[in-house]
Amino acid sequence: MLLWSLLGRLPNAMSPIGTLLLVSHNTGSVWAGSLVAGALAGGQAIGGPVVGRLADRRGQRTVGLVAALVNAAALVALVAASEGGLALGWQVASAALTGLSVPLVGPLSRSRWVRLAEGEGELTAAVLALDGIVDEVSFTAGPALVGVLAGAASPAAGLLTAAVLSGVCATLFALHPTAVPGVPAPDHPRTRSAERLLSPPYVLLLAGMALLGACFGSVQVGVTATTEALGRPGTAGLLYGFMGCTSALAGVATASLPVRWGLPPRLRTSAALLFAASCLLSFAGGSVVTLAAAVGLLGVFVAPQFLTMFGLVERTVPAARLGEAMAALVSALILAQSAGTFLAGWAADHFTPGAPFAVTAAAAAAAALTACTATEHRYRRRSTPPASTQPEAAAPEAAAPEATALGAAEPETADHGSR
Repeated sequence: MLLWSLLGRLPNAMSPIGTLLLVSHNTGSVWAGSLVAGALAGGQAIGGPVVGRLADRRGQRTVGLVAALVNAAALVALVAASEGGLALGWQVASAALTGLSVPLVGPLSRSRWVRLAEGEGELTAAVLALDGIVDEVSFTAGPALVGVLAGAASPAAGLLTAAVLSGVCATLFALHPTAVPGVPAPDHPRTRSAERLLSPPYVLLLAGMALLGACFGSVQVGVTATTEALGRPGTAGLLYGFMGCTSALAGVATASLPVRWGLPPRLRTSAALLFAASCLLSFAGGSVVTLAAAVGLLGVFVAPQFLTMFGLVERTVPAARLGEAMAALVSALILAQSAGTFLAGWAADHFTPGAPFAVTAAAAAAAALTACTATEHRYRRRSTPPASTQPEAAAPEAAAPEATALGAAEPETADHGSR
């Protein structure tokens, strides 16, 4: 599962930059490439929660399989439309379908690990940290792989490789025995109320994730603008990748934090440190070395905040809608990252190359203020509705969810080991 989870996430990381390179190359217009890439991002933001909800209700196996195959076909259609010189509208439509059909390997993987951890705090934190590292690796390796394939073959090679990975690896992830079965929508009013997704704690987590996305987008623009002003534009990708490396290492360290240090205080601490690190970026533009140090320090505090928010979602939303909740968090991050990129680009054009880092600091400050609302009382674990109010159709899955997820014949003998 770990292998298919990693490889199945790569298309999601490869598609945005691959689309931008392909369309810009074939049309000779960066604006056209940005428009098509924006359609893909918009499709991801809208389609993610929809696919997550369907997976929660109808099961990850069926929904994941359909999404993987449609996503692979949409990527091939996008390449064909661009290489064939079709009207820009066809390319936008193909990109939007690519985003709408994203297989959601990341969010669904997190919901699987949470389920297998059986509510054990230390084990849940560990598996979410490991899954966060897989995320970091995929989103660092994906763009790099597209760049290598574009240089060695053509811009189309990156998206075609993403189509193969989606059609094969995301399919194998969907068919893996750990796939979570669906839970039908409840008929009982009391159960429907218990499964309500939106609540003040969850909305605050959505806001926090969106602000983190704005940090990502503005840092990317700031690093690009600053390295270009320093006469070293080729180092921008390396510096952003370095931030991913330090974040991944911090994710490993997060798993070793003591359980007695609860998630709410952990979120407050990491958000405050992220804000402090973001303030240093504005003073680090004198050289590539100082910029690398500041960006690397920022990455250290990204993973703890990112992973802690996913951990709080697990205890905030009903288990039957965990996949949808995880997907909505990712959608919030994607939308805000696009907004942060736009705002930071405007700041770089109208002020100085380091101006985008002011956007980063402002978003980090807002994230820290949002994190201040995180308390143990607000984020206490949700209780499961009484068995008498559960829908009869979901009773077999509710009785032995771990056995179903693991494909074990007998729930009492299933091995629920950690990742």
